[in-house]
Amino acid sequence: MAAQAGTRFLVRIEDLDRGRAREEFVKGIFEDLHWLGLTWEEPVLHQSSRMEAYQSALSRLQKKELLYPCFCSRAHISEEIARAIEAPHFDPLSAPPTGPDGPHYPGTCRHLDGQERSNRIASGAPYTLRLDVAKTAKQTGPLTLREKNETVAVDPFLFGDPVLARKDVPASYHLAVVVDDAFQNVDLVTRGEDLGPAAHIQRLLQTLLKLPQPAYAHHRLILDDDGRKFSKRDQAVTLRQMRADGAKAEDIRARLVVMGLP
Repeated sequence: MAAQAGTRFLVRIEDLDRGRAREEFVKGIFEDLHWLGLTWEEPVLHQSSRMEAYQSALSRLQKKELLYPCFCSRAHISEEIARAIEAPHFDPLSAPPTGPDGPHYPGTCRHLDGQERSNRIASGAPYTLRLDVAKTAKQTGPLTLREKNETVAVDPFLFGDPVLARKDVPASYHLAVVVDDAFQNVDLVTRGEDLGPAAHIQRLLQTLLKLPQPAYAHHRLILDDDGRKFSKRDQAVTLRQMRADGAKAEDIRARLVVMGLP
């Protein structure tokens, strides 16, 4: 279909988390796509081979002084948010903002001075790298993104200060896809609507790194009877299981078109 429209269809393997990215999963993706009758350009890009490119992007952001090391564990962050909410004189209006991923990071490490940061890093303390969105918004100014045929105002504070790298995963999803979209000349990103909010962070990064801005098309998700997104636990709705149950590829494609998926 992409070829008929004069465009390219790319498949990318986002395997940054090596603990969860297994070769059998990749093989299964290719088998499912082939069964649906889809073909794509070769070779397929694997993000695990692109670490130098992501490190280069991080270095550029660090030179702009837009990243800061965060030494807080997930447990520490959760405890700090809980303490604030459970305080005797808690004012709901002063609660940490909440975004698509839950309460925002409270900014504990944002204001550490340079010496303390250096001392903690030198001591071997684990840390992540967060994007300072307040500084970022001042540098970028107001931004918009293209969602299908609409122009949407970017909310730079939607996720708070997002993590762009951590020790076990040297680049976040947000950073990697922005760098790779530019590398592969992607001009239309098609994905599920649960990733719609992520475009706001990615639009910031595109501007900071002076990368092209693709358009976005976030499609509806396939939900269960209770309106919840299907997960890997729901084996009955995987393509592999449907194939085993005798489903036909043309029927699956027709169902997706009816649902409005590209």
